[in-house]
Amino acid sequence: MNNNMNTVHDPNKIRELANGFQLSRIILTAIELDVFSILDKHLLPSSEVAKQIGADARGTDRLMDALVSLGFLNKTREKFYNTDAASLYLVKGKPEFMGGLFHTNELWKSWGTLTNAVRKGTSVYADDVSESDWTESFIAAMHYRAAKEAKILAMMINLNSAKKILDIGGGSGAFSMGMIENNPELKAVIFDLPNVIPLTKKYVETFQYKESISYIEGNYLTDTFGIGYDLILLSAIVHINSAEQNKELISKCCNALNTSGQIVIKDWVMSEARTEPTGGALFALNMLVGTECGDTYTEKEMREWFTKVGISQIERKNTSYGWSLIIGTKN
Repeated sequence: MNNNMNTVHDPNKIRELANGFQLSRIILTAIELDVFSILDKHLLPSSEVAKQIGADARGTDRLMDALVSLGFLNKTREKFYNTDAASLYLVKGKPEFMGGLFHTNELWKSWGTLTNAVRKGTSVYADDVSESDWTESFIAAMHYRAAKEAKILAMMINLNSAKKILDIGGGSGAFSMGMIENNPELKAVIFDLPNVIPLTKKYVETFQYKESISYIEGNYLTDTFGIGYDLILLSAIVHINSAEQNKELISKCCNALNTSGQIVIKDWVMSEARTEPTGGALFALNMLVGTECGDTYTEKEMREWFTKVGISQIERKNTSYGWSLIIGTKN
């Protein structure tokens, strides 16, 4: 019996899903060409936009017509201007600018290799963008999301007795900043790669409690990150690794914890069938095309990582954002 509530029966729906890439590409191309920023507070013909972006006039006009059809632009007397939503979210420099979509544009390239990745069982993507550009767009994407989620995470975790936390793969530092804002007595150590930490420092520079944050550069799979922590956060980390790598990482984290300290995994937590949540099932493919051995994991698997190192006090907390928390407390 098929119990999947998402089963598709309608051929029109199948066609809609198969053609969904067209809508995505229109939006991403407009962002890549900076169309919305050029139109900010302006009413311009497509020919003028084409000049500013260095593109063909007819091609630009057809792109902008499509953006009107999709509800991102308005058109009057052969001139175009941003809709309110485009002006708010898609113009560079605006507070709500969705800069993370530049990273989505990079994912477009890796997802184009999905067929061969499925055949080979690992990423076959040869990145043609510079590592620095990719890293910056990735951190920007993660920060945009994390900045909105950090306060919720801080409220879901018991920080009452915590004095020192370790944020592994902390990226922009958004979660560390969120936890410190919730408990100003906290000290945070952000551990990330040498090419990421300089970006982290830029995000933290304007933080009220920036002196409460320190940094360690390294690779969490091969380098040490010290001891004496009351909480270690693994936000969007375990899906990058293989199951074996995660077992080793959890062991390292356990050894770095004080007694009664917590390891917090924030990630997709899959059903035993691995088909729900849908976002996690899709993200497993994102890891297939983009990493050597990354995946999404079930609650049972994560619990086994904890019990293997002697952590028996384990709880799960779900959120409205799709991800969940698996929290293990050291006995």
